[in-house]
Amino acid sequence: MIDTVLFDLDGTIIDTNELIISSFQHVMGGWEHSAPWTREQIIPHMGGTLEQQMRTFSGQEEVSEYVKGYRAYNDIHHEAMVRPFPHVIEVVEALHQAGIVMGVVTTKIRPSTLKVLERFDLLKYMKTIVTVTDVTNPKPHAEPVLKAMTELGADPAKTLMVGDSPVDIQSAQNAGALSAGVAWSLKGETILNGYGPDHMLHDMRDLLKLIRIETETGRS
Repeated sequence: MIDTVLFDLDGTIIDTNELIISSFQHVMGGWEHSAPWTREQIIPHMGGTLEQQMRTFSGQEEVSEYVKGYRAYNDIHHEAMVRPFPHVIEVVEALHQAGIVMGVVTTKIRPSTLKVLERFDLLKYMKTIVTVTDVTNPKPHAEPVLKAMTELGADPAKTLMVGDSPVDIQSAQNAGALSAGVAWSLKGETILNGYGPDHMLHDMRDLLKLIRIETETGRS
């Protein structure tokens, strides 16, 4: 029986994909030493921390100025380019009504996480929020999912981590929790399936069907 659901944020419940890609390309446009990475080159690296991605893209260890530029651009364009994926709000509301405990586990920093959750009125449903600044070891390490489960008093065997990236699946597996990939991930269903998630969601409403199956109560 699944009684706890943890969500990744970017690319899972909130569609920030184009904003993320354009923010990276904006920063790269100011680099003299290399041409901007293409969309297709950026996508495989999405899901890690911003610093990790910037080090990969720039080939440099010190990336604080790049991170600053990314966040400045991201903040300016956030409202125009960000929205929930289809059916997210109705599904989260249904899970709440069914008594499912929910939280967010993300590699975003806390201020931007709270900002987007508040904007779409999702914050009130999340009983824990674990951001990259709340852990020593980000996903794919077990720590973020373990921290969320500890804060909720959740049983790993009854906890489902939902995400669009391999690091979400790996973090759940490393923490002993169940995992679900989302087929709308820019990485693609085939890539996610290669990491062995317990479930694959093709529509956010599949989560309600899954919990009905798991609980055998039909509640949603």
